[in-house]
Amino acid sequence: MLCAGIGSVTDVRERRIPNFVTGPAIVAGLMLHAISGGWRGLGDAALAGVIAGGIFLIFFLAGGMGAGDVKLMTAVGCFSGLSALPLVVISTAIAGAVFALAIGIYNRRLGETLRNVVDLLEHHGRHGLKPHPDLTLSNARTLRLPFALPIAAGCLYTLCTLAWEAHP
Repeated sequence: MLCAGIGSVTDVRERRIPNFVTGPAIVAGLMLHAISGGWRGLGDAALAGVIAGGIFLIFFLAGGMGAGDVKLMTAVGCFSGLSALPLVVISTAIAGAVFALAIGIYNRRLGETLRNVVDLLEHHGRHGLKPHPDLTLSNARTLRLPFALPIAAGCLYTLCTLAWEAHP
């Protein structure tokens, strides 16, 4: 959670998530699970990091997400482990959609944002992971979402949900 919070601040301010935030977080998540669960815990955390990072790598390859977001989600996966991974990934995706709608509304470009989503789905349906010619991070005219914010929101939701379930 701390890593996602720091990543959010740097993503909003600098439009990047530095390696000095994600690298140590990946190591710390792996160490935490190794200490608490031995080799099995380490393997669980490593697999969760690979899955979380791999999911977000797809969006990076398609031109819609930065590498820092992929590394941040890898760190989140290493911390969450396999048992919490589905909840953190789904809650992050939902938070991303809500944030994207909010940015579209705030900038009075909701219609354009929704049309762009349809265009992206059609493009990737026809061309796979090939980046869209116009709707990528390299196009300065498109709206951008510092995705560390939804990642942090997904982490916070997951943390609160797990804490709530642990103390009925």
